Amino acid sequence: MTYDFSVFKKRMSEVSEHLKKELSAIHTGRASATILDGVFIESYGARLAIPHVATVANEDARTIRIVPWEKGNGKEIEKAINAANLGVSVSTDDAGLRVSFPDLTTERRVAFTKIVRDKVEDARIEVKGEREKTKNDIIAKQRDNELSEDEKTIALEDLQKLVEETNNALELIGEKKEKDILG
Repeated sequence: MTYDFSVFKKRMSEVSEHLKKELSAIHTGRASATILDGVFIESYGARLAIPHVATVANEDARTIRIVPWEKGNGKEIEKAINAANLGVSVSTDDAGLRVSFPDLTTERRVAFTKIVRDKVEDARIEVKGEREKTKNDIIAKQRDNELSEDEKTIALEDLQKLVEETNNALELIGEKKEKDILG
């Protein structure tokens, strides 16, 4: 019997997706509506993300247009974006809100690349924690005679290969984002 890595693989996929989502919130000087996914306002008695209460679209390379479905939410959206400290400027007009992405200074680019590296490292720490859980499970199964000594050794080697593959994938995701930031 060989060890089933499906739970571990699923968890590694979740870690990669979470990292991608986290990095999408870091702006690269180009307008991206995904930066607003983590910004919430109080509306209809609940906390809702901006894309759930307004139409969000790219107007040009440096501007996002937000059109609230209810005019009363405009001020709330503006307050929430400013409070989120995303490094963007917000202006209001008759049609809705305009979010402008300023050119990134060298100093901001360096700060953003540091944030990217920190988020990649956080993801690697999650991978390490999952590796330990799976490693302990493999050892426990061998102790309970569900796996032979050889099967345990092979499973631990396979686990290490999966961890290395995941870490390499996380590094590539981080490097790609850094290239986007550095231009």
